[in-house]
Amino acid sequence: MIHRTAPKKTTVTDPALVKRAVKAAALGNAMEWFDFGVYSYIAVTLGKVFFPSGNPTAQLLSTFGAFAAAFLVRPLGGMVFGPLGDRVGRQKVLALTMIMMAAGTFAIGLIPSYASIGVGAPLLLLAARLVQGFSTGGEYAGASTFIAEYAPDKRRGFLGSWLEFGTLAGYIGGAGLVTLMTALLSTEDLLSWGWRIPFLIAGPMGIVGLYLRMRLEETPAFAAEVEKAEAGRRKVPLRRMITGQWRALLLCVGLVLVFNVTDYMLLSYMPSYLTSELKYDETHGLLVVLGVMALMMVVQPFAGALTDRVGRRPVIAAGCAGFLLLSVPALLLIRQGSLLAVALGMGALGLLLVCFTAAMPAALPALFPTNVRYGSLSIGFNVSVSIFGGTTPLVVTALIGATGNMMMPAYYMMAAAVVGGVAVWFMAESAGRPLPGSAPSVEG
Repeated sequence: MIHRTAPKKTTVTDPALVKRAVKAAALGNAMEWFDFGVYSYIAVTLGKVFFPSGNPTAQLLSTFGAFAAAFLVRPLGGMVFGPLGDRVGRQKVLALTMIMMAAGTFAIGLIPSYASIGVGAPLLLLAARLVQGFSTGGEYAGASTFIAEYAPDKRRGFLGSWLEFGTLAGYIGGAGLVTLMTALLSTEDLLSWGWRIPFLIAGPMGIVGLYLRMRLEETPAFAAEVEKAEAGRRKVPLRRMITGQWRALLLCVGLVLVFNVTDYMLLSYMPSYLTSELKYDETHGLLVVLGVMALMMVVQPFAGALTDRVGRRPVIAAGCAGFLLLSVPALLLIRQGSLLAVALGMGALGLLLVCFTAAMPAALPALFPTNVRYGSLSIGFNVSVSIFGGTTPLVVTALIGATGNMMMPAYYMMAAAVVGGVAVWFMAESAGRPLPGSAPSVEG
């Protein structure tokens, strides 16, 4: 049994099952970002493998074009998997997204090179990326909903924070593996077969993740919803998930905007900024970013527990205020160029980002009632990530090119912080309280 029900309809959770649920959900996020780290760090090699030789810049742009294509289909995946998760259950859909993510990543490792099959190679790469992006559209919202609905009310922040712990672990694992392979393998070996290894690892990872997810039962909140409808589940139209939740969706978009703009700025764009704009040594730049992520991993659970004590709103607000006030000083430190200055500037931004990574997995599911939580959160999250988060490196690069102002990354983060601050002002505090539409939940 997942839970028992006390006389006052309070859900009493089993700590062992909650722990298993957190592990199963976090592993999927880790796998998504393992792929993200691998693809980002091995992009130059992939360009040579999958696209015609002759123009390294065109190869790199083509590789990142295939990478960006995954963001375009994320909202579509959210619109399919989210409502499906509200109809048939969170566990079933999360098992399906795990299979698709693992299959898409594993397939990349099997694709022949451009030299072998010509134009078929980049087309197969694009197809695999689209499968990954489509499945990812149902992953974060489902995983955060899964943990939030399993967690006791007073520990939802701490338990939810492990979802982003998985994100950081996956990214470090992917980037670290590519860095290690680059150091150990010759350029010829990396081009001929070495690049396939990180992608093929996704197969065993996916099997482990699927095993963990298939062992879980449905969340107590979803099980209670099913019990309410004795004659079966009633489908909630996609239109109602949007029009009926427009205020919560706007808050979700605003919160996800500041969360993901700062996230992609720090973890995806800053390594390129250090190398291309500041002419910083590439290896040192990558190591600094990995070090910042390791620091964030250490702080993450403590920050999650803090949101349970003081609330989600104060922690998210502190992050917004920090980015508004410290983005310029931090970037000036980074631009100073010495390893210590870069590490201090990046470290400061990383600690501010923890305010979001620790609080959002618990705050976002609490915006929506149980019967539409997975669907509405999937739509709001993926629309915001696709429009604002995933485009951050491209937009900032274009702004620097158009204005010549090297401080654009700081200004962009400050603008995002203002939007996030407005969203925090209007959101309700959810720490220590039952999820909307669910009974109070306590730990057994």
